[in-house]
Amino acid sequence: MGHPVGSESGGAVQPELPPGQRLQRGWPVTHYGPVPKFRPERWEFRVFGATADGEKHTWNHEEFSALPYGTVEGDLHCVTKFSMLGAEWGGVCAATILELAPPAPGVTHVMVWAEYGFSSNLRLTDFASDRTIFATHKGGELLTAEHGFPLRLVVPHLYAWKGPKWVRGVEYMTADRRGFWEERGYHNVGDPWREQRYSYQEEPGEGPEL
Repeated sequence: MGHPVGSESGGAVQPELPPGQRLQRGWPVTHYGPVPKFRPERWEFRVFGATADGEKHTWNHEEFSALPYGTVEGDLHCVTKFSMLGAEWGGVCAATILELAPPAPGVTHVMVWAEYGFSSNLRLTDFASDRTIFATHKGGELLTAEHGFPLRLVVPHLYAWKGPKWVRGVEYMTADRRGFWEERGYHNVGDPWREQRYSYQEEPGEGPEL
């Protein structure tokens, strides 16, 4: 699924944007806090929590870089109201991680952990989407440090804060917990097509109590 096809204008098909979004031609840098320094010899990606075998699974940078490389085409919708459409993201698909380090049967959510303790929670169904990817590249080029190098999560069907930069691991959870921004007033689900920006918009069952 890409972005929906919009209406025709002057003979050209105009892409449809989620409500309240505007089309962005470039890729602005948006993040909170400093850009971490990448030290490949210390870098590790880990999957932990409620794994199927009860073990923690880890990859160093060389091992993670050797995992199967995939690409997806996906939009990026920032909650600050810009949208970048049709980008090609390259890296390791979330489905590959789920296959290599399966979750236990009772897992319903994941917490994606990044540098400096940043985190974002996702429903397992969103994480397991065939378009969710741990991106190392955009448009065939390595990500810059400002855009999340060496690894950022991209979940095209949710707002971009649900895909943290500088990712270091995934925690499998049998109950939902709010991540960094979700604890600070952002919507627990973050569907741009439903304009789920803030926690006060949540319906019953869309998130743990604040």
